[in-house]
Formats: sequence, C-alpha cells, structure tokens
Amino acid sequence: MLRFAPSPTGDMHIGNLRVALLNYLVAKQRDEAFLVRIEDTDKARNIEGKDTEIMQILEKFAIHHDQVYHQSEHLHIHQQLAVKLVEEGKAFVCTCTPEMLEAEREEAKAQKRPYRYSGRCETLDKTALAELKANKTPYVIRIKKPDATIAFDDLIKGRQESAPFEVDSFVIIRADGSPTYNFACACDDMLSDVTTVIRGEDHLSNTPKQIHIKRLLGYDEKTVYAHLPIILNKEGKKMSKRDNASSIKWLFQEGFIPDAIANYLLLLGYAKAPQEVFTLPDAIEWYDIREISKSPAKFDLDKLRFLNREHLKRMDDKKLSTVFGFADAAIGKLAKLYLEEASTIKELDAKIKPIFSPKSFDNEWGEEMRILQNAIEQAPYFEAFDDFKAYLNEKTQLKGKRFFKPLRMLLTGAEHGPELSDVYTHIKSYLLEVIS
Repeated sequence: MLRFAPSPTGDMHIGNLRVALLNYLVAKQRDEAFLVRIEDTDKARNIEGKDTEIMQILEKFAIHHDQVYHQSEHLHIHQQLAVKLVEEGKAFVCTCTPEMLEAEREEAKAQKRPYRYSGRCETLDKTALAELKANKTPYVIRIKKPDATIAFDDLIKGRQESAPFEVDSFVIIRADGSPTYNFACACDDMLSDVTTVIRGEDHLSNTPKQIHIKRLLGYDEKTVYAHLPIILNKEGKKMSKRDNASSIKWLFQEGFIPDAIANYLLLLGYAKAPQEVFTLPDAIEWYDIREISKSPAKFDLDKLRFLNREHLKRMDDKKLSTVFGFADAAIGKLAKLYLEEASTIKELDAKIKPIFSPKSFDNEWGEEMRILQNAIEQAPYFEAFDDFKAYLNEKTQLKGKRFFKPLRMLLTGAEHGPELSDVYTHIKSYLLEVIS
C-alpha cells in the first residue's frame, strides 16, 4: 500500500502534486494499492471544500485511488492506541503548563542549547491518568523517548540516523484529546499497512518519530522511505505560497494542462528519462525513484511552457476544440497553428477568441474590411483558399496590401499570425460567424 496524505488547509501546491504522482506511479509499478488519506485532524486550519478540491485535482491528473478516507474518522482509534502505550509504560501523561514549558525553552535558549522536554512528568503512569480524568485536570500524553539510535535507509537520501535526544519525549495526544500529526500519521500508516512512504524532505525529521511510534505499538513490518528534495524558485529559495507557480490552481488558470505539469514534475531532479516529453503512463514503464537527485531542483517556468506546448501539439484535435467551445476537430487544428507563438491554453484562447468575436471596423482598413465582408456574405462555399481568394479579388478589385491586410483582420481579428491559407482551411465552415 502507498498513500498520498494531503491536508485540506489550502490550495494544493506543486510539492503536494509531485508527491501524489510519485506515490501513484510506484504503486502502479509494484502492483500495490494506492490510498488517499485526507489529514483533517487540525480543525482550526481546515478549509471547507478543500478536501473535495484535492480529489478533483487528482482526477484531472488521472491519479486514481483504491481507497479514500478522512483521518478524523480514526480519532477514537488514535486515542485508544495512546492509552494502550500509557498502560504499557511506553508513554506517560504530562501536566506541565504552557508557562512551565516556556520557562524551560527560555532556559535552554539562555544556555544556547536546543530545547528538549525535561522529563518532569515521566513517572506519571496509568494510575495518574485515571486520577487526572476523574479530576478533569488538563493533561497531554507524551511518548517516552527511545533508548537507542533510530536508523533507516532512505531511497533518495541514503542512510539516516537520529539519536534519542533528537527524537525526544514528544506529545502524541493534545490536551483537547486530538492526536498530533506524527502520532496520527504513524498510527494510520500502520493500520493501512503502508509499505512505502514517499514525501517531501521537510518530513525527514518526522520519520524517526513515526518509526519510534510504530515500534512501541508493536508494528514490526518494514516501511521503505523516500524523501524528495525541495523545489526552489527562480531566486534559489524554497518555493512558497508567495510564488504563483507553486499553486496548481494558478497553473490551471494560466492554461497549463495536466499532462505537461505531470511531465515537468516527474522530470524535476531526474536525469535518467529516456525522453523529455512523456505522460504519466509512459513514466510508469521506466521511472526509477532511486535515480532522483539528492539536491534541490529549481522550478523553471520556461521549461514548463515548452513541455506544455509539446503536449498541446499532441492533444487530440477534437478534445482541444472543446476547450474553446466547439464540437468538431477543426478548431483544435486551428489552435495548433498558433503554437509557434503560444504555449498555454490561455494564450491560445487570446488567439482564437478574436477570430469568433465581432470585428472592429474603426481602423485604417475599415473601409476595405466592409467591402470584403459584403463580398464574403454573398460568396458561395469554396473548399480551397486560392479559389476563395480569387473570387474576392474579382468581386472587390482590392489588390496587394489593401487586400491581404484587411482580409487577415476580418478573418482573424489580428494584424499578424499564421498563413491565411492555413487559417482558412479550419474556419471555412464558420465564415459568416467569423466576419460578423
């Protein structure tokens, strides 16, 4: 089992999507199930509707799941497992107040050492838990820190080791009864028997904690980990919400298509691809997650634009036509004529829309455009552009620049563009609509 575990606390960003793509890809390679777990236990930060939005985005990228659930559905299980650890002496209740903990942090800061929990409440056992519940005294549950180094082999980062001091006696159940991220995550990975965890390297410090939790709960199945290097912006800093390109929603609004975005994210930090332009199903055949570079990868919007253009060229003509509101393949073919100067759906729309919009005759070619418009309204259907052109030449007696310039503006709404003969091939069935 592999899993993608997003939080419904904001727009999906490229780092999330990269994780989803790679988990799905590896699941397909290994013929294992793929689970989507919505990590919604942080109620204060959850945004209504974001869980649905996440699933809709996964669908756009053809990332199909075998199972989906919300982590909050397991709240009672998380609580029961935490109590089990207390009863077994592997965790303890802690009544330290926020003020007491802050004083400890300030002391550590003054001594210029990293803060770790003092162990003040480590002797409070299951008997203390019952008394605290009876007296309604606020408490949290902390797991006991490990007594030996926790080590694991990361598919990308290599050997990783964490000393007990680094893991610490961290909180697993908050005062309100909700599980902390690491505890809920570890429990659910265990319950779902997740065999491989692929996620961003910002979770690297969480992994030893989650391994520790699963060990104390008696889970001895091996879990393979792979932590993806961060994605940098053009300034070489970690991409954040301030970078527009980090948002999948923004990329869609700008006219980037799923195949191109997936292609680009799978290429990030990957030098072993047999070809530059590919789809997710293609990558499943040859991608090796162990070949991802250990170093951060810089996001290159120009490279994404190139890939987007290449995927638009490959798109089915009829499917591309529907993007612009047409049912036949002709407009898809028309749009592809503009891919020398456009790279996104948004840019193509700026080329196609003027063709089918009312034309302005308030320009230096307005008179000639009116003459041509009248001639076209009376013209029979011509299959070939040369015959159409010859007819208009004879009817209007317009020549040279006085013919071609206004004809281009009448047919396309622009002064420049692809060859008119090529444009005509795809709009000849719409001429009366075009020249209105």
